[in-house]
Amino acid sequence: MSIQYPLKFEPILKERIWGGKKLNSVLNKVTDKENIGESWELSDVKGDVSIVANGKYKGKSLEFLINEYKDTLLGKKVYKNFGNNFPLLIKFIDAKEALSIQLHPNDALAKKRHNSFGKTEMWYVMQADKAANLIVGFQKDSNKEEYLKHLENKSLLEILNVDEVEKGDVYFIPTGRIHAIGAGVLLAEIQQTSDVTYRIYDWDRKDDQGNGRELHTELALDAIDYTAIDKYKSDYTSAVNASKNIVDCQYFTTNIIELNGTISIDNSDKDSFVIYMAVDGNVTISYNDDKEIQLNKGETILMPACLSKYVLNSEEKSEVLEVYIK
Repeated sequence: MSIQYPLKFEPILKERIWGGKKLNSVLNKVTDKENIGESWELSDVKGDVSIVANGKYKGKSLEFLINEYKDTLLGKKVYKNFGNNFPLLIKFIDAKEALSIQLHPNDALAKKRHNSFGKTEMWYVMQADKAANLIVGFQKDSNKEEYLKHLENKSLLEILNVDEVEKGDVYFIPTGRIHAIGAGVLLAEIQQTSDVTYRIYDWDRKDDQGNGRELHTELALDAIDYTAIDKYKSDYTSAVNASKNIVDCQYFTTNIIELNGTISIDNSDKDSFVIYMAVDGNVTISYNDDKEIQLNKGETILMPACLSKYVLNSEEKSEVLEVYIK
């Protein structure tokens, strides 16, 4: 038995102190809530497991599908490595205000302290207001002593790297790398399944009750990668009606497909589920000879590993992110 159609899931919308309205106004997420910062598109995080929104399995959880269909859904190698756990967490994020400056522990530290995976992640900028920026990494190699001095003096930005960003920019964020999404940025985030974050500075913000959010100063100290690199933004090329790689790591591979017409996909060699995120425009996916499903901007779809051949089509210029595990 296997699932023979593409799966959409109900978005899990998260109110955040820094959230805004773009997930509703730009990506068409239906909500009456204020300050929606995150839409969890595909999640196996305990307490936030995704629910199928379409077809035969509407109302069933991702957890149920994995337990039932195992490697035909995930792929043989993925299922062997992760069992009944979905290995990725897929999000859209809208930062009306800047997020906290933070980092994530590696697998070993996260396992030891939190019985969790670490959180390697990547960002694809979908839209950015004028002069909007991202904080990623150090300007030059640092150390605990220098870092703590600037943290105490509230002058971290003097030693951190700040990049002004625009649509199409890609950033890879390995564990240990300090980062923050700046105000005015809408992006897609692909990451390991983990919700472990070490918040190190939150701009002295207070909530409605006048309380600041918890900081993780001590936990962060030996989780931070204090080394700097020359350039944090990823270089990549795109081509019309072709799949081009933008991030390739041990945890996930992400390609970008710029569509203006048709592309035939054959994933028989991947041995993995494939995720598509519509980051611009609308795409039709044709499968099983005579069936099709629409993937609109701001939507995410999961292609079961057993459903390896299909066609993507768009009559307008569109872009999708293609995500899988090698």
